Amino acid sequence: MSWQSALACWFLRRQFRPQTLKPHIDVHKARALTAKRVWSPDVPRGWRLRELDGADGNPLRGEWIEPAADQPAAGAQPTVLYCHGGGYYFCSPRTHRSIVFGLATRANARVFSLDYRLAPEHRFPAALDDATAAYRQLIADGTAPESIVIAGDSAGGGLALAALVALRDAGDPLPAGALLFSPWTDLAATGASIVDNDGADPMFSGPAISRAAKIYLGEMPATHPYASPLYADLRGLPPLFTMAGSTEVLLDDSRRVAANARAAGVDCELEVWKKMPHVWPLFAPFVPEANRALDRAAAFVTRATRHTANPAQAPSVTSIV
Repeated sequence: MSWQSALACWFLRRQFRPQTLKPHIDVHKARALTAKRVWSPDVPRGWRLRELDGADGNPLRGEWIEPAADQPAAGAQPTVLYCHGGGYYFCSPRTHRSIVFGLATRANARVFSLDYRLAPEHRFPAALDDATAAYRQLIADGTAPESIVIAGDSAGGGLALAALVALRDAGDPLPAGALLFSPWTDLAATGASIVDNDGADPMFSGPAISRAAKIYLGEMPATHPYASPLYADLRGLPPLFTMAGSTEVLLDDSRRVAANARAAGVDCELEVWKKMPHVWPLFAPFVPEANRALDRAAAFVTRATRHTANPAQAPSVTSIV
């Protein structure tokens, strides 16, 4: 564990975790604090940032990061559809540019960071509808499904996986794979790590998870498979690549999905990184482990879109110090 990572954990424990210990979640305060504290990296040299506002009903509302120079047709290079985290009620493409820019440059991929609708103004299934609509628009615009990886972190990781399930159920052509950073896959909060890692997680308290879920779900059962893909049938999905920290209260959201994927014959890799905080790739480029994680994530994007994944294999579970 690098000193930079230790410093990030110290910061989270002092600045973020105390908010999750409170009995009620203040949505407006969370949004205001995030907007105030957000650090936005510069657009990488040779790349351009293009913002879309969803005008004229276009479901692509968010940000493109793409090479500035003329490139081959969209289907000839990897495309990542990214769903940001934030409990479904705060954060935005802007807050997650460190991950999105890092993925784009490392994988030489076009990345669209989706600005999906947030709860409680727009509860389930609004975010899911936005994610599936954005994927379908990419296909309609000429992007080949086999060149797309759908990705996300935390709530966005659960959203990416839920979108895969919904697209499969609807008969849509599926992307090449899914990349999940610390995904939130069980809004019912039944994982053992919710209790076992409470206190060890520098970012969240265990009880905060179910409180956050209610903001998104409203009256919808927490076990609905499109809200909590842990409870979905995963058969027929493309390869999955998941990373989680060993001390996260949401660790079992990754472990149990990996086990379900194995049972369903899905190619799945799970990496458990020692003592890393929730969605630590957000700390790129300042934390070495964040840079290493993005390197490995980008390698998966390349591997999946070049069709070199190993289908129907048991998930590889790796612990990384």
